[in-house]
Order: sequence, then C-alpha cells, then structure tokens
Amino acid sequence: MQDRMEQCRDAVQQCLNDALAPLGERPVEVAMRYALGGGKRLRAFLVMEGAQLHGIAPAQSVWAAAAIESIHAYSLVHDDLPCMDDDDVRRGQPTVHKRWDDATAVLVGDALQTLAFDLLTRPELGASSQIRVDLIASLAKSSGIGGMVLGQAQDIAAETAMIPLDLAAITELQANKTGALIEWSARAGAILGGADPTALGHYAKAVGLAFQIQDDILDVEGDAAKTGKAVGKDADAGKATFVSLLGLTGAKTRARDLVDEACAALSHYGTRADGLRDVARFVISRET
Repeated sequence: MQDRMEQCRDAVQQCLNDALAPLGERPVEVAMRYALGGGKRLRAFLVMEGAQLHGIAPAQSVWAAAAIESIHAYSLVHDDLPCMDDDDVRRGQPTVHKRWDDATAVLVGDALQTLAFDLLTRPELGASSQIRVDLIASLAKSSGIGGMVLGQAQDIAAETAMIPLDLAAITELQANKTGALIEWSARAGAILGGADPTALGHYAKAVGLAFQIQDDILDVEGDAAKTGKAVGKDADAGKATFVSLLGLTGAKTRARDLVDEACAALSHYGTRADGLRDVARFVISRET
C-alpha cells in the first residue's frame, strides 16, 4: 500500500504542477503551490483506488484526486488562520499566513477552492458531461454548508458557547467537518465509473470517523515532529474530543470497530478492494 500511495502522491503532485504551470510568480500564486505541497494524499488515494475498482485508468482519475486535494489544501489554509484555529505550523512548515500574511492566505484558500472545480471540468478526466456535473455538484455540497463548512461552523459555535459536546454531537460535527470530504473521495471512483457508490459511501463514513478519532488520539500521545503540527491543543483548550468523551482506550477500541465496519462494507468487491481495506487499517495506525 505504501508503494501505491507514493505513486498516487507523485501522480497528483504532477497533475497539480501541470495545472498551476501557466500561473506566474506573484505571492498568491507561489503560496498556492506552497499550500499544495506535501501531505498524505489520503483523499486522493481513495479517489484513485475507488476508480480502479470500476475500471477507470489512473490518468483519468488523477484529475478528480487532484481536485479533492485542492479543496483539502484550501480548508487547511483557512483553518490555520488566526480567526479560526490560529496554527503556526502545518505539515512541518510555517502555515501560509505565517509565511506570507493573512490576506494572502485568504486569497490562496479562495483560489484553491475554485481550482478544484476547474480540475473537474478538464477533458483529461474522460467522463461524460453528466458525470462531471454529478462530481461537481456533490463536491460543492460536501465542501460547503452541507458538509465541511457546516462542520467548521459547528466547531466554532461549540467553542464560542463553551458548551461541551456529547458523543452524538461531536460525531455529527466530525462527520461534516472531516468525514464529508473523505466520503466524497471514496464515492468519486464509483461515480466516474457510472456505478452505484452506496457501498463505498458506507465504507467512507466509517473510515472518516476513524480518521478523526485517530487525530484526537494523536493530539494526546502524538509526536509533533512526526505529525508536523502542534499537539495537545485540544486538551489545553478544554475541547471535547473522542478521547475526552471515551477515554484513550475507549477511543482506540471505537476506531478499531469502525475499521472493521469499513472493511465489511466492501464485501461486494471481494479481494479487489484489499487496497481500500489497507487504507482503513492505515488510518488508525498512522503517526501523522
């Protein structure tokens, strides 16, 4: 799986480099390239693995993979701003607003968001007009007020009101904030192949929640040098997390159970989906 993930990272980075090549060297353009560098490319990998299950060549699916990474990068740039989470380090480097300034970071996020939808219109995607529309419409919903943006708003509201979230509320929040883009990533391959994405959607819901639980675990026992960002922030802020609600052992147990659910959702695909099963297991074993 590590080899396949490395191949995916290289392909997606090349696709993004090609897409950005016509741009100049103004600060906002340089900062866009900076923001798109590095990362696990987990969402991109889900797109390409799901696409391969449905007979879609990597040369086609990489455009959808690059699109979700562009959306993800935009979300990180904005999330790191002082008015949001106020983080100084991301992926082991200064955040965009620290390397440049707040205004540049806002514009970079805006530009990366629109780049994602541009990438889904490229002819290299090799999909019908209807499939392109389906991908664009579903990504708009998953990244907007029907998904990620709603989750971020719920997170801010909980902190502002200083009302601790219960397990149901934090599960809903994270299903929006983190899970919505992971779910889109897993479903995209089936959509590209003109197939029913329901099974991959069930898989992704479980993986997305397991991913967030592992993030909460890493905030408690992770190494900042490995995670590439500050740890211990949630506890310092008194923020409700899966660890604070379930305990460290309980959170790890819940994450393992979710991985089992994710793997079971792929039974229809047999051994052809072993790559996606490996991803689910990787999600709760990662140190970054």
